[in-house]
Amino acid sequence: MTQQNPAPPPDQWLERQQLNPLPPARIADWLFNQDSLTRRLTRLSNDGFSVTLVDQGWQTLRDDECAALKLAPASLGWVREVYLRGNGQAWVFARSVAGHAALQDCGLQMDELGTRSLGELLFSDPAFDRGALQVRAWPGQWLPAQDRAEGLWARRSCFSRGPLSILVAEVFLPAFWNSLKDLT
Repeated sequence: MTQQNPAPPPDQWLERQQLNPLPPARIADWLFNQDSLTRRLTRLSNDGFSVTLVDQGWQTLRDDECAALKLAPASLGWVREVYLRGNGQAWVFARSVAGHAALQDCGLQMDELGTRSLGELLFSDPAFDRGALQVRAWPGQWLPAQDRAEGLWARRSCFSRGPLSILVAEVFLPAFWNSLKDLT
């Protein structure tokens, strides 16, 4: 457990009302805020926000992702992993996934986003509805090697537009909590 996580996060995806105990208010504010994380990080960093693409492509989705997207286990989907940076520091690791068939039929070109924020796209299109936020401890093996750590808070929600659902998970890295502490 890190200093930034005084209460251990759960090891499964839970909604706010399922958490006991709740994380401290400062952490809960970032985990359960319904606003665009991109916009909040941009404000927090005084416009020093950027996106670094880590990986993207067609992959077999994890079981928890298939269940959230109501897909058969081991379904093929588009996976996009990025770092959301504040003032050059990796603050958040984000993983977005969408099912193959729905993405192919919707006209959204996730492979052309590059270093643009998917969140900005989702929040600027009123046709997307956001599902409930869920949180958990992100397993260390799901992070890029240089950031492997256990007990990091993560949140996810599903954005839906017609038959298309995009599951967006965001992992708050220690540098984020340290920067937040330094800025407040």
